[in-house]
Parts: sequence; structure tokens; C-alpha cells
Amino acid sequence: MSAVIATIKHWAGRAATLANAIGTLSVLGLVLVVNYDVVARGFFHAPFMGAVEIVQFSLVFIVFLQLPDVVRVNRLTRSDGLLLLIGNRRPRLSAVLQRLIDFIAFVFMGLITYAMWPEFLEMWHSDDFFGVPGVFTAPWWPVKLIIVLSAALCTVLFICKCLVPDKSTGKTKT
Repeated sequence: MSAVIATIKHWAGRAATLANAIGTLSVLGLVLVVNYDVVARGFFHAPFMGAVEIVQFSLVFIVFLQLPDVVRVNRLTRSDGLLLLIGNRRPRLSAVLQRLIDFIAFVFMGLITYAMWPEFLEMWHSDDFFGVPGVFTAPWWPVKLIIVLSAALCTVLFICKCLVPDKSTGKTKT
């Protein structure tokens, strides 16, 4: 059983790393779009039409593409002050609390996946676009798909953290 979980954890970690790399490349692409818009506005008085919409669209992509890797490497923003205080005096209690927090996160990410799936399907089958018609429009479904896939991957990572903790520190590793 633990070999299966370790394999799932391994492949989920690889998927998280790949998603993070794609998110990082999206940041670089966003930098290019913004710089092009600044130069086009300043020197040619011809702004890049749709730059604002691309920035809005990209921010959701970037956040959700990088979220699973943040979960994987235990860098999710949260307050660990209590766990650190308890960890020195009562490492077992700290480990139990850490697993409980990971389980709660697993439940919430599962709920997000569950809630977003119908929204993705609705956007997939609709002609709903965002942006300014005639300037720049894009479909909503890619954003919803990234949210669903990211939340699902985070769900897998959190349950793996619950099931296979790091024995030496009480923290989980992936």
C-alpha cells in the first residue's frame, strides 16, 4: 500500500513541478506583454490592445499553476507558530496537528475541485467569453480547467502528506 502511495506522491510531485515551470514561463510571457505594451504606448502611441485582459487572464493561470508545487514543498502561506512552539517540546503532538491541518486542506481542495468541475463543464459548452468584444476576447474554460486541475492535484498532494509523513521531523515530504 505504501509503495502505491509513494508512486502516486512521486508522479503528483512531478506534475506539480511541471505546472510550476509552466506558471513561471507564463510570468515571463506576461513580462513580455507588459513591456511590449509600455514601449508601444510610449514610442508609437499604439497600445497593445488586450494587454489588460491578458494580464487578468494570466494572473489566475500563474497562481493556480504554481499552487501545487507550493503545497509540495511546504511553502503554503500559513501560521506555523503554534506548531513550532509545540514541536520542540511535544514533537508527536506537532506531527498529529500537522497531519490534521493537511487533512483539512485535503478536504477543502477536494471541495474546490468538486465545485469547480460543473463550472468548467458549463464554460466548455458555452460561448461565454471575457474581455472587450472587438478588442480582445478569450473563452473562460481554460481558466476553469486550470483551477480544477490545480485543485485536484493539491487534493492528491495533501492526502499523500496525511498518509506518508516524514518520520524524522513529523513534517511531511514529497
